[in-house]
Amino acid sequence: MAATPRIPAFTAPETQPMGLRERKKLKTRVAIRQATYRLIQEQGYEATTIEQIAEAAEVSPSTVFRYFATKEDIVLTDEYDPVMEAVLRSRPADEPPLVSVRLMMREALSSFLTTDDEELRQRTRLMVEVPAIRARMTETMSDTAKVLARVLADRTGRSADDLGIRVFIAAVLGALREVTLYWGEHNQEGDLLAMINEAMDELEGGLRL
Repeated sequence: MAATPRIPAFTAPETQPMGLRERKKLKTRVAIRQATYRLIQEQGYEATTIEQIAEAAEVSPSTVFRYFATKEDIVLTDEYDPVMEAVLRSRPADEPPLVSVRLMMREALSSFLTTDDEELRQRTRLMVEVPAIRARMTETMSDTAKVLARVLADRTGRSADDLGIRVFIAAVLGALREVTLYWGEHNQEGDLLAMINEAMDELEGGLRL
């Protein structure tokens, strides 16, 4: 029998309550992801199949594929992008974008560490150990990039495809990716939030080594 899914508790200003259908979809996504992590912990990533995941989550394999295109996506996908967008939009319009983004990231990660610390740690281990997950991570981060681009475009009056916005987002997400991998490669020792703050300081200071 599948375990009761832990729904992310992170909330933000201006997020609308989900309807019944949306809550059911969220519950299914979370159940699939948690079943995946449980199986991977028990038998390893390569040995875990979509059929096993479906059985553990009490859904059909076709349902798994309806929610996640690949096994890597199950590991990498979470529910935080819409809420991060709401948090970012709630920041003062005249606040420097990097300040807004780093405060948003700190709030999101603090919530993740509080409610899903073991999932974050297992995901990070898999990023380091499984080349397919590490490669897919770059692709899935493009979804987060689009979310950030929409907000920054609205705040600056630029196009979401503006080169400056794309470079800004690439720098921020690239720093986040490298900090996460560094943390994982060093046995998850140290304060992840402090490391991210240090990386944002580097960006804000103009990358002076």
